[in-house]
Parts: sequence; structure tokens; C-alpha cells
Amino acid sequence: MSLVRLTSRVAVLLVAGLVVTEGGAGAATAAAVDYSFTVAPGDYEVTLTKGSATQAAQTGVQVEARRTMLAPVSTRAGEFRREVLTVNVRSPESMPTGEEGTGTPGLQVHLTGSRPAAVNVSVAPVRRPRLFVVSDSTASDWLKGPKRGWAQELPQLLRPGIVVANYADSGESTGSWLSNPRLFATVKPLIQPGDEVLIQLAHNDKTTPESTFQANLGKLVDGVRQRGGLPVLVTPPVRHQFGPDGKLTPTGLIVNNLGVDLPAVIRDLAGKLHVPLIDLTARSQALLERLGESASWPLYLTVQHDGVQDYAHFSEYGGTVMAGLVTQGMAEAQLPAAAFLR
Repeated sequence: MSLVRLTSRVAVLLVAGLVVTEGGAGAATAAAVDYSFTVAPGDYEVTLTKGSATQAAQTGVQVEARRTMLAPVSTRAGEFRREVLTVNVRSPESMPTGEEGTGTPGLQVHLTGSRPAAVNVSVAPVRRPRLFVVSDSTASDWLKGPKRGWAQELPQLLRPGIVVANYADSGESTGSWLSNPRLFATVKPLIQPGDEVLIQLAHNDKTTPESTFQANLGKLVDGVRQRGGLPVLVTPPVRHQFGPDGKLTPTGLIVNNLGVDLPAVIRDLAGKLHVPLIDLTARSQALLERLGESASWPLYLTVQHDGVQDYAHFSEYGGTVMAGLVTQGMAEAQLPAAAFLR
């Protein structure tokens, strides 16, 4: 028997464990429209048509823990755009250790923009290559508060056909990723041949000796390869910490408390292990130093815009910019995932 329930103006029909919308007429109003689908953890294809028959609209899409799938796009009255999105659903829906709770069960689709509108929203299970992210708070899916991770903003830069599975977790180091059973021990069995795994860890290795840091990263790389996946080492994004000369300080460049230049170690290790490298440190350093201390603050959290000053974590804008730098690195490294760049 089918079960119909109403979620924010939309009748959702549950049939044989698969959820599709019935009717699904979107309303072009200033209030965003939310769709909730009762599905198990896994990968899904979400199909929707943006636009309104009667009004001009501006519609973007976020899913789950505020993951940006599509930036808002304007449509005229009567103009429609069909979109296909590939979404990874997991529990907890934001960070794997549950720092922000478990979130909402199932798949959540949230329309953004000044006048969001959509029709014919449907969901179906799918198997696509995955792009895993093994990282810390700088890449995390943040469900609450102003923080945004670069991997949270990454999906909007990719075409359908690849699924971003972001397991980045706040406060984690190379050591904790190996020792916490909710992290690599959970992610490793999910990796299938052909999947890619972006490994970006260093921010929280503040007191990790160089030899230990290398060994930990080597274990993560080996674990990915054991599953038939492609490991990719990513140097960390810089912190917003400038010296009087207008250049980033060693702490800004992720040199740890022991004096270990962690990005340099990652670059060296990528060559030794014959692993593709995305140098996000160099790219983000060049960007910040080109903009200067004041003009680069909007990439991070500020009291003026976010109620907090944070030199390590990104605004939504900053997370999107950093995600763009990652995609530049993906293209330069000629990763398989680069074929899906928008």
C-alpha cells in the first residue's frame, strides 16, 4: 500500500521502498521548499525540473547537510530546466563521528535562491563512481552554524555521473583517522575499484613528528589501494594568518608546532608513493597573498558577516572558492574525476 505524506507543499509517495513526488508543483516564493525522501543510506539520483509556469524564479539546490549541488539560477515564467544530481546519503548526514548529531533520516532536498521553484522531483537508487573525501573540518559537511567545508561545496562543480562521499570530520589528524573506528575503518570497506579518494589531512597534526606523519599517510594510501581505489594526496588549505610583510606566516602555511612543513612532506610523499597530488596549499597561498590580508577575509568567517572571526574555517563563498581550486588541481593531475567537471 502506498503512503502519502505532505512535506512543505509537496505530496511525497512511498512505493516499494522508492520515493517519488506526486504532482510536485513548486511554489515560486521567497521561502525555500523542502523535500524529504524515506530512503536508506546509499547513492541516489535526484531528478528535478527547476522553474515555474507562472512566475520568474531563482532556484538552487542543497541536499542533506547543506551540500551545494546547484547554485541558484534564474528562469523566466514558463521556463524550465531539468537537472539530474547524484547524491550520497549516509548517517550521520554531516560528520561521521556525529559531532552535530545524526541529522534527519533519509534524503533531504532543499531549494535555495530568492524565488525557488521546482516541479517533478524524483529519486532513484544508482551506482556511480565515488569521489571520497578523507579530511578534517576544512572540508567537512557542516550541518549547523556558519562554517562550510570545501568538499561541502564541491558537488556543484561536478556534472552528474560521479558521487561525492564526504567523510571529512572536524578535529581529525592522520593518527585519529587511523585509530577511530568510525573513520577509515568505516570508509575503507565502502571503497570499490575505480573510486577516487582525496586525502587532505595536516591541520590537526600540530605535534605529529615528520616520520609519524609520513607513516600515517602511507597507511591511508595503502588502504585505498588495497580496495582498488585511486588515492590522491591533497595539501591543506592555508590559514588566514599574515605577517607584517603581507605574506602568510609559517603557521598560516601549516608548519606544525615541531617545525615540520607538513605540505612539503605531503608533496615529497606523493612523489615517493607515485600518488597524484593536488597542491591546495600552494594554490590557496597564491590566492590569499594576491588578494592581501583585508580583501581575502571574506573567504573565511568574520564577525561582520558570521558573528565570529575564524582564520581556519570558510564561509560559503570561501568554501566554494577552495572547491574551485581543488577542481583546478584535479584537472591538472588528470584525475578520472576531472572528466565530470562542469
